[in-house]
This record gives sequence, structure tokens and C-alpha cells, in this order.
Amino acid sequence: MTDSRRPHEGASRGSIAVAAFSTVVEWYDFTLYLYFATVLSRVFFGDGGAALSTTLAAFAIAYLLRPVGGIAFGHIGDRLGRRTTMLLSVALMTITMLGTALLPTHAQAGAAAGWLLFLLRSVMGFSVGGEYIAVVAYLLEGAPPNRRGLITSLASASSEVGGLIAVGVCLLTVNSMGAANLDSWGWRIPFLVGAALAGSVWIARTTMEESPDFERQRASGTIPDRPLLHALANHRAGVLRAFAISALGSITYYVGITYIPTFLISTGKLDEGESLRLSTAAAVAVILATPFAGAASDRLGRKPVLIFLSLCSAILPIALFRLMASGSPSYALPAAVILACVAGAVSAVGAITTGEQFPGEGRISGLALGATTATAIFGGLTPYIAQVLTERTGSAMAPGAMIAVVAALVLPILMTLPETAPTKMTASERRPAD
Repeated sequence: MTDSRRPHEGASRGSIAVAAFSTVVEWYDFTLYLYFATVLSRVFFGDGGAALSTTLAAFAIAYLLRPVGGIAFGHIGDRLGRRTTMLLSVALMTITMLGTALLPTHAQAGAAAGWLLFLLRSVMGFSVGGEYIAVVAYLLEGAPPNRRGLITSLASASSEVGGLIAVGVCLLTVNSMGAANLDSWGWRIPFLVGAALAGSVWIARTTMEESPDFERQRASGTIPDRPLLHALANHRAGVLRAFAISALGSITYYVGITYIPTFLISTGKLDEGESLRLSTAAAVAVILATPFAGAASDRLGRKPVLIFLSLCSAILPIALFRLMASGSPSYALPAAVILACVAGAVSAVGAITTGEQFPGEGRISGLALGATTATAIFGGLTPYIAQVLTERTGSAMAPGAMIAVVAALVLPILMTLPETAPTKMTASERRPAD
């Protein structure tokens, strides 16, 4: 539930803007990795038939460190401030992306190249653990109550900007050189761009103010000594709701957006250039649609919007994956755009709703337990599972079925979800969370 003790004064517009549009780094990185998975599989794991599955497995396993990072950075954010944890996480991401760009290839170092890539992916998984949830907490706490959904949705929109930049950089890199140069040295360019982008975000974040809610906690002496235990002891229901909402948001996003290029390439429907162009169009559509979803949750409430999106996620994906598997770009494009818009909307509304399950005290730690854990399971693992299911069943509809099953399981929880949009809450619901 929302915190009734939040001060009327929000963060400055400059700090809000920096926080909202600085999520580009995290999503640039993992979008780059997944969109470039077929290239990275050749560069780091050779030309074997299992190279692509190994590349996706490395991503999935490393991503399991995300909850560990979330707990670590959550403790920092709840004890020392949101700004501090946001600076530390992006600094580590900068170092990791630069390190990836400098790695030796399989041709140069053999199997060691793959292990080094896995090591850096693990560091990245740890560092992004507290990144997005810290931004969500900062925006929620700094935005006017009647515009929290819209402003927090900007983090999701800018995430897609990061994905769009990744797609654009990949597309330019792929189209500007032959396959031999791409595998030899060209693959390094997108990671160097990512390191520069992350460094720029770190500089921008140094200008941010601290969250007004954290300042309120500091002034009143209510900062919890052990934020993780505080969240477990006082907000178990919020943790479970955050897990369910983030499970839906993660599988729709990671399977419905970031896995699509790998799906189209590995099934032989489109080549790398065509699939990246399609993904670019889908990313643009999500950037445009996401703020509308956030604004709708302010006007209509979080609960009805999430229920509608859950129904869409249960009904549409199987048919949309069938269209994408037809091999026709004229069918694949609208299917990918529709699926991406649904996924982006779930992420936007889900972000603010999960944040509102907790008061300011221990908020990031609560999100780490619920939202980040769900993201690790239903985000990092699902592209790999989707690829394995598609290969073993021979069914192009398997990824869509994965989304539909999770949506059907989450829907009953959403039906009982307390409304957290301040403009739609009853007087009894405005009490601080238990």
C-alpha cells in the first residue's frame, strides 16, 4: 500500500527526469545480449549446434544473481539512500560493459572466452539487481500522487529507448560489415557504446537530489536497521503480490519482446537484419504506448488496467507467435508490435503497482524480494526455456503458450489486488501498509 506519510514536496523536475530516463543502460545491455545472441554464440562458443543454447543459458544462469544484487543494493538504498545505490549500480555496469568489449574470442582463447563472458554476465546480473527497483522507488516517492503512474511509466518507456538504441547499434553494426569482420572485431562496438552510455548516466546521476521520502525517513528517524527483515516481517503480502505482478511483466517482456529476434532467426523465418528491423519498429511502438498505460492507471486505477492486460496476455500470444512464424514480414510486424505493446504496458503499470505495495521504509528491499526475484525466474530463464521448447517440440507457438499460462495463473491474484492508485483508493485503503 502507499505511504500516507509521504511529504507533499516532490523531487525536482531535473532529478525526476534524470531518474526516469537513466534506465536506458540496464535495458540496453540485456537487449543487446539477447538481440546479438546468435553473433555472441559464434564468437564465444564456436560454431557447434549447442552454441546458441549455451549463450542463452549463460544469460539465464547469470541472471539468477539479480535477486542477490537486489538484496545487496536494496540494503544500501534503504539504509543510505536511493541516490547512492543508483550511483553504485551504474558504475559497476559501466565497468562490466567495458570489460565485455575487451574480452578475447573463442578463436583466441578457446573455452576460456565463454567462461570469461559468463563471469562478466554474472557481475552484470548482480549490478542490475537493484537498478530498476531503485529507480521505480525514486520516481514513486518524487512524483505528485495523482501522476505517479504516468511518471513511473517513463522508466519503462526509457527502458525501451535503451532497447531501441541497442537494436539500432546492432543493426548499424551488422549492416556495415561482413560476417567475418563482425565475428572478428565488429561485435565489440555495441559494448563500447554501452560503456560510454553507462558512464554518461553515472555523470547525470551525480546531479540528482535524494528521494524526498528517504529524507523524510532520515528526519524522523524511521530508517529500518535491517530493511530486508523489516520487509519480511511487515509486508509479506506485498512481497507476494509484487512477485506475481513482476512474473507477468517479466515473461511478457523477455519472451514477448527481447526473445523475438532470436526466435525469428533460429526458426529460419527472418535473417538477422530483418529481425532487428522488425524489433526496432516494435520498440518504437512500445515507447509511444507505455506512457498511455501509466496515465490510464492513474485515471482508472492500477487493478482494472492490470486485469485487462492480464487477459490480453492470456488470449493473444499463441496466435501472435503463430503469425510471426508464418515467415511473412507483413504478418510478423503487426504481431510483434501488438505483443510488444501489451508487454510494455504490463511493465509500466506493474512497476508502479509493485512499488506501491510497500511504504517508504524498506521499499527497495521489499521490491528486491518480490519483483527482482520474479524477474530472475520469469525473465532471465524464459528466453532459454522458450528456445529449448521451440527446438524440442517443433512448435512455434510454445513461447506464446508460456506467456498465456503465467497470465492465467496471475489473473486470480490480480482480481484480489487492493487498489493503490491514490485517486482511486477508499479512505480505509489510504492507511499505511501493515
